[in-house]
Amino acid sequence: MKDAGKGADTGAAASGKKAAPAKRTGAKKAAPAKKAASAKKTVPAKKAASAKKTAPAKKPASAEKAASARKPAAAKRQAPAKKPAVVPAKAAAAVEGVGPAKTIAPHSPRHESHTALVRRARRINRELAEVYPYAHPELDFENPFQLLVATVLSAQTTDLRVNQTTPALFAKYPTPEDLAAANPEEVEEILRPTGFFRAKTRSVIGLSKALSEDFGGEVPGRLEDLVKLPGVGRKTAFVVLGNAFGRPGITVDTHFQRLVRRWQWTEETDPDKIEAAVGALFPRSDWTDLSHHVIWHGRRICHARKPACGACPIAPLCPAYGEGETDPEKAKKLLKYEKGGLPGQRLNPPQAYLDAGGIPAPPLGAG
Repeated sequence: MKDAGKGADTGAAASGKKAAPAKRTGAKKAAPAKKAASAKKTVPAKKAASAKKTAPAKKPASAEKAASARKPAAAKRQAPAKKPAVVPAKAAAAVEGVGPAKTIAPHSPRHESHTALVRRARRINRELAEVYPYAHPELDFENPFQLLVATVLSAQTTDLRVNQTTPALFAKYPTPEDLAAANPEEVEEILRPTGFFRAKTRSVIGLSKALSEDFGGEVPGRLEDLVKLPGVGRKTAFVVLGNAFGRPGITVDTHFQRLVRRWQWTEETDPDKIEAAVGALFPRSDWTDLSHHVIWHGRRICHARKPACGACPIAPLCPAYGEGETDPEKAKKLLKYEKGGLPGQRLNPPQAYLDAGGIPAPPLGAG
């Protein structure tokens, strides 16, 4: 048993001695592996270092390419800003009696604040007031009743045609009571040149009866009363209130709608909403004259199909500049009425209009 124990101890010692060298040889063998690993790690580091050193040599070339690639794009972005430089310098020169427009680029109201819009809109109105200081309603009338009837008749026709037609009508039917008792067929014959004469006859006879029966033969001076009359809407009511009673109102006719949208005062298309949107940009006291200025400009210069942009005194403020003729000489030929040396809309215009060089329109049948 002792021998066996000694043998066991001896065997254990022998095995322990043999294991130690194995560990050492393992450690010695592992060392080269670590060296190899470190060698492998250092190789990429050297490559990376060499790559870093060589990289700066390539950067200038790529920077030059990037710079050259960016240059055309920048040039393209700047090009539109240079084009309008020739725009409005000659714009107002074609309109007699108006000083040349300021040489600034046409206004682009993209991202325009409300405050900036108010300032631009009011500036446009001030400049139009200088161009048309004699602006007035272009319907001939001597009293509120005549203005009311003439405004109803102006639907779907020109003020000139109405002015050529109403003298015969008012000569035969001077009061609401006279027109209310008129023979419809006789009235139709007089109103035939204005177009839609049957419907217009019903309207003027109907409103004359309402005036006689409900208002004692007088035209009411309140909006809520006027719009109850046959054929009378807000536009007609504001024409009468502003020009016969001196009560401010905005007249949203086709010219007014076209221009305020071109000027980007509003994007609304409904007349009532246009009235509210534009009215918010101006003091109430300006509304009637504003209507005259805009309508006059629409009839004379800023036409529906071919606006005379090259003769427009507010070209620097107009975001729609360029929709029409921009050459000043060609644009001048597009001007209408007194600006183009042509007769105006009224047969009997105010004296201020005549003093400014306006020419009265000829009577119906004068050729």
